[in-house]
Amino acid sequence: GDWDFWSDWKDRRLWVTVLPIMAITFPAAVQAVLWWRYRIAFGATLCVLGLISGEWVNRYFNFWGWTYFPINFVFPSQLIPGAIVLDVVLLISGSMQLTAVVGGLGFGLLFYPSNWPMIAPLHLPVEYNGMMMTLADLSGYHYVRTGMPEYIRMVEKGTLRTFGKDVAP
Repeated sequence: GDWDFWSDWKDRRLWVTVLPIMAITFPAAVQAVLWWRYRIAFGATLCVLGLISGEWVNRYFNFWGWTYFPINFVFPSQLIPGAIVLDVVLLISGSMQLTAVVGGLGFGLLFYPSNWPMIAPLHLPVEYNGMMMTLADLSGYHYVRTGMPEYIRMVEKGTLRTFGKDVAP
């Protein structure tokens, strides 16, 4: 969804929790089918490589080619390390139940560290017109998206990041 499209929405709370839960469904399904029918233990990685390839084609042609959003503003999330963990746990254990528990946990826990090298530069604080915000938020202000009302936008003031009524230090 939108949390994976825009770097100013790749926040510290919702993107980290919502996206891994939603992103594990396709790799787990492909892995289960390939394991039960053919005993092939690289289904999650194969699926994620296909998803990431499709996402890059989409982001490049649609976001850069038609609307000229910078690629570092719309890059897709890195899911490959988590998919490798899913496949390795299945390969070593041979158990779908253990893979669901341990591999799923590894998939979720590796999501943020594997994306941190791409996200870290966008979390740098900048001052713009007397307001303190991150570089990602500043990009969001300069590259306005249609259909996005300003009351939905995350605003960072000082050390608190707010989204509506929720405040996280």
